[in-house]
Amino acid sequence: MLAPTPIFTPRLLVRLAAAPASKEDAIREAAQLLTAAGCIDAAYGASMLRREDVSNTYLGHGVVIPHGMVDDRHLVRESGLAVLQVPGGIEWHDGQIAHLVVAIAAQSDTHITVLRRLTRLIQDEARLDRLRTTSREADIAAALNEDAASAGAAGPATDLRQRFEWSVDYPTGLHARPAAHWVEVAKSCPARIQVRHGSQVADAKNLIALLQLGLRCGDAVTISAEGDDEAGALAKICAAVTGLSAGEKAAAQRAAEAAAKATAPVAGWNPTGAPTIVPGIGASPGIAIGPVHVLATAEVAVPDEPEPLTSGADRLHRALQTTAGQLAALADDTERRLGKADAGIFRAQAELIADTDLITLACQLMVEGHGVAFAWNAAVDRMAGQLSALGNPVLAGRAADLRDVGRRVLAQIDPALTSGHDLPDEPCILIAADLAPSDTAGLDPTRVIGLATAQGGPTSHTAILARTLGIPAVVAGGPGLLALQDRATAILDGSTGRLYLDPSEADIASAAAWRERQHEQAEAEARERARPAETRDGHRIAIGANVNNPEQVPFALDQGAEGVGLMRTEFLFLERGDTPSEDDQYETYAGMLKALAGRPLIVRTLDIGGDKQVAHLQLPREENPFLGVRGARLLLRRPDLMEPQLRALYRAARDHVPADAPKGKDAPLAIMMPMITSIPEVLKLRAVAERIRAEIGAPEVPLGIMIEVPAAAIQADALARHCDFFSIGTNDLTQYALAIDRQNTELAPEADSLHPAVLRLIHMACEGAARHKRFVGVCGGIAGDPFGACLLAGLGVHELSMTPRDLPGVKARLRGSDLGALKALALRACEQEDAAAVRALDSAGGAA
Repeated sequence: MLAPTPIFTPRLLVRLAAAPASKEDAIREAAQLLTAAGCIDAAYGASMLRREDVSNTYLGHGVVIPHGMVDDRHLVRESGLAVLQVPGGIEWHDGQIAHLVVAIAAQSDTHITVLRRLTRLIQDEARLDRLRTTSREADIAAALNEDAASAGAAGPATDLRQRFEWSVDYPTGLHARPAAHWVEVAKSCPARIQVRHGSQVADAKNLIALLQLGLRCGDAVTISAEGDDEAGALAKICAAVTGLSAGEKAAAQRAAEAAAKATAPVAGWNPTGAPTIVPGIGASPGIAIGPVHVLATAEVAVPDEPEPLTSGADRLHRALQTTAGQLAALADDTERRLGKADAGIFRAQAELIADTDLITLACQLMVEGHGVAFAWNAAVDRMAGQLSALGNPVLAGRAADLRDVGRRVLAQIDPALTSGHDLPDEPCILIAADLAPSDTAGLDPTRVIGLATAQGGPTSHTAILARTLGIPAVVAGGPGLLALQDRATAILDGSTGRLYLDPSEADIASAAAWRERQHEQAEAEARERARPAETRDGHRIAIGANVNNPEQVPFALDQGAEGVGLMRTEFLFLERGDTPSEDDQYETYAGMLKALAGRPLIVRTLDIGGDKQVAHLQLPREENPFLGVRGARLLLRRPDLMEPQLRALYRAARDHVPADAPKGKDAPLAIMMPMITSIPEVLKLRAVAERIRAEIGAPEVPLGIMIEVPAAAIQADALARHCDFFSIGTNDLTQYALAIDRQNTELAPEADSLHPAVLRLIHMACEGAARHKRFVGVCGGIAGDPFGACLLAGLGVHELSMTPRDLPGVKARLRGSDLGALKALALRACEQEDAAAVRALDSAGGAA
């Protein structure tokens, strides 16, 4: 008999007489045991839940083996088992009842040993019956630490008539998923098929027998067949066995890459120790150090209590009126504390609850016999779900707004349905699935010093408000965030999008020192923000701000903007329930020109499509909207949208642009067309613009195009003959060049605008523009990254436009550089192999 080989000792965790309410509760309970023992990061518990969504972990005879996804193996700190004994049983899947929940957290291929022992154990039904009711943890520990008594129990150690030799090349060995595929293929063959490893033999049609072999990577096996069409059976099983190799290796590689990505150094503060890292997307810059508080938000069960339609309609009407008053007060308070732009979020919410479709749907549900609270909640949930399902981040943000305001109305219908948040008295880093805008606006920065959400994106209202409040924030941290427990100290870096758990004292001190240095640097840059962005050797780069309305201009100018490099006119359409008229648009454009008082204004015509959809425009649904009718393509097909906008712009030019105003990049007004791919598009757009300009009697203004697709960058020299300037939208250019949806949170880290391929396209656009003496601006995200701004200047960009808060830092970085050095740096960047290598040039001091 083989000597017992203890595994996982002392990390074998047993809980007797457990009574979880559901399969999910059982997994969470087991994950909590593993987390408390230090075996796994808390996020691995969420990974175990995700595994159940893709595969059933019921092994047989009342034994289940929940475990995490392969790609999340980096979240396992130390191999361990957590066993829940559930005497009363719990339904696992389709009537299967589990009595022993054996949660596996395994590094490398140690889980193979566990599976081998478990599959042998479940064949001993008498012992299993005893384990289901035993009051001794030692009984369960002994069963999981014993190896089999004999090597030949699975069958004779001889091969069948036809055979082939193979060495297991699955990096994690023969685990349940590939073994199940072997069994499926073997069962489709009439011949007998067996697998031998040393003196152990298993029937290839028996999953438990295969797992009992405990095959690890590198083990030599003999697969043999005998019987009807044995040659064909052997060929078929061989193809199945070897055909999985590439996929298993790719899965292991993905897991390794995920682990490396999660711990790779970032451009910014990096720990010297080894804290647990939860990666997300940076949404609001800054470092927060403090205790973690996971927000517990209980789901409110809305009862269905029917009542007469007349009284129900009256209650709904009163609730809507009261909520509208609340939103007006909230908007006024937010405007006073944070500014008019942020207050607009709540004015837009007031329009949401006035939506006739929403109210009609609630009334229809009431007519069907449902109670008013139930009907309202169901209507909000249905409409918000429809918005979220479109896969559109802008509309997903509106869905969050709708649920937020819907919750307010629900509380007015029935105060008992109010769902509050519990915040500790001490300052904390707040962890939540997501926060509604009204909740975020009400946060006290002295109590909530940092924010991390599992959902959301960097352009959500929650992220915008966090930046306004100055609260460092990380979004899209994934469901694992919600499995975290409150803990004494963590470090949140909203600049790099990382949450560091259980940092050492040295890391806490280092992060605090970094934060202080950043604060001092920001103060120094702010003092100099009015100075131009002129390099040490005398080259000046124009600096503008990205703003959406006249109210945002004063703040941008205060931060050092020399004008507006991008006015996104689609927000005139997105933030209201109907299409703005020509007069509405004229007032906005005239207001922008007045606020800028002669400084440059570049207005982008309507850029709808892709990730920005507007319900009231009634655009057709597209399977792939990013590659469909958007930008200029839409304008050319919808003159009812294009012509009123151009008329409003030329009226503003006629009334507010002097005849002797400068041209080029210093012009008080310039118009640019988005999503250009061809010269015929430019010619058609220019012809319409010129016709309208002549009708209105407006002065000529520069007409430019957005370089957002590789085709435009490649053909930049030809396009430059027909337009007055280029503005490069690096966000879209990146997603089209790399074929990565920039809103895909899983791929977001790879959609890096500093990828050499993107930089080369920018260089091509600059060279093409230079041949015809056209100026080039950049209004995409990397313009606001100080290192990215240096590369853009070196590539030949004349003007950079960015979020106002980024202005002081970018201007300071450019003032400390030499143009000659920046040109050399940009060329080096174009020669790198990937974005990480480009960013490494910054950490090496290449932009100094």
